[in-house]
Amino acid sequence: MPEEGVPLTPKADLLTTEEILTLARLFVKEGVDKIRLTGGEPLIRPDVVNIVAQLRQLEGLRTIGITTNGINLARLLPQLQKAGLSAINISLDTLVPAKFEFIVRRKGFHKVMEGIHKAIELGYSPVKVNCVVMRGLNEDELLDFVALTKGLPLDVRFIEYMPFDGNKWNFKKMVSYKEMLDTLRQRWPELEKLPEEESSTAKAFKIPGFQGQVSFITSMSEHFCGTCNRLRITADGNLKVCLFGNSEVSLRDHLRAGASEEELLSIIGTAVGRKKRQHAELFLTLQDSPPAVLSISFRDSLHVQGLRHRVSRSHQMVTLWEGGGVPQTPLLAQWWLGAGLPQRHYSSHPDSDANPKCLSPEPQAPATPSGPLPASGQLTHVDTEGRAAMVDVGGKPDTERVAVASAVVLLGPVAFRLVQENQLKKGDALVVAQLAGVQAAKLTSQLIPLCHHVALSHVQVRLELDSARQAVVIEASCRARGPTGVEMEALTSAAVAALTLYDMCKAVSRDIVLEEIKLISKTGGQRGDFRRT
Repeated sequence: MPEEGVPLTPKADLLTTEEILTLARLFVKEGVDKIRLTGGEPLIRPDVVNIVAQLRQLEGLRTIGITTNGINLARLLPQLQKAGLSAINISLDTLVPAKFEFIVRRKGFHKVMEGIHKAIELGYSPVKVNCVVMRGLNEDELLDFVALTKGLPLDVRFIEYMPFDGNKWNFKKMVSYKEMLDTLRQRWPELEKLPEEESSTAKAFKIPGFQGQVSFITSMSEHFCGTCNRLRITADGNLKVCLFGNSEVSLRDHLRAGASEEELLSIIGTAVGRKKRQHAELFLTLQDSPPAVLSISFRDSLHVQGLRHRVSRSHQMVTLWEGGGVPQTPLLAQWWLGAGLPQRHYSSHPDSDANPKCLSPEPQAPATPSGPLPASGQLTHVDTEGRAAMVDVGGKPDTERVAVASAVVLLGPVAFRLVQENQLKKGDALVVAQLAGVQAAKLTSQLIPLCHHVALSHVQVRLELDSARQAVVIEASCRARGPTGVEMEALTSAAVAALTLYDMCKAVSRDIVLEEIKLISKTGGQRGDFRRT
């Protein structure tokens, strides 16, 4: 919960009980078999028990779930169970009462634990506990959460920290699924993977002998959009086909205007037809995916992750300045004096300054020419008979390796203006390109056949708008400690970021040129350092 709280939606804008049930009947009639009431906090809505009871009457609806902060759960659960509630998710990000109070801005940890035990007592199994893992806040509690599953029928679900409006998301705070899994396996090497259910958003694991299980929601590192069959209706009646997307369609307004069932189905069908095989505006591939599960969101005073649609510019990946007397303003919406338009820049480094000339978070030393790499006299990726072969690096010493590469994308006037103003229909091109560059660096060995896999310790992708050339200048840097260099990772990162910009802009201009993909510098190799003059 933000320290200043959140604005409340006027009651008149919220869906009424009957409107919720009308939409639920329509979706269930079309094949939806699971509805989850979420939020915000659904249990502070006075008609929630009645809504569950009415939903239970819908023929074809197999599951009615609820996601709650758990504070009112112990008191209301007997009534909810009687009304027909069949599944429970409880949001709990810490097992430390003082930390709990810091996160949610109120007391109540013991009420949440009481709610969890009440759910178990009433026979719910498993009781799902959702934990968003944030570096520097609760990643040290992973083992404590897993230990709960030893004697309790819980499904503890670790969720990768995702970017939502106002949560000050950055890469530094995100703990990836694989990092969490490694932590758990160091303590419980016998941890075993369970079969994945169709359309599941979770990767499930179990420790032999434990009552419960552990799951991971890998929304950022291994997105599951291609098999996602979920839709969401916000408390004020907007249909969202993707939680990350800006696009919403007001079903409430059409209902109140007297739209027929056929008209509503046509509106819904059009929206669902735009559902992507990717996080909207975050990942790369664009394809369709069918719906089957409906989630109804109750927005209220405990709402943390806002779904409001009247948001200008990119809100998925905003890094805020903190301290130093600088106003907390999104980096992607800084206004630079004399520019007339907001100058937009993006860096994967979470603490970088928004400098219109240089996106680096640290002062850059002038390039020191050290000449080209000494020629080896022969190609290294062929054997004595001229056949392709991977270089054996087994005998090379481990050294700190750093490489920097760059690329330039000449957009032309139309595409450049849309990128500059963040008005592309596909979304924030700079953010998507930056993410693509980071992902590409990590996947280089899968793209370039004879490259060794490198465990990168750091990847940084920076993008700078060049008004004079109507271009975006990309710089990618990679770092690792090992026996082989990382120049291919840096070059792949820059190249894929450039290709992604092309993909984001191709609908408005075909006159886009990718150029100057080149290695800028590399250090740490046996053949000496290189820095382009």
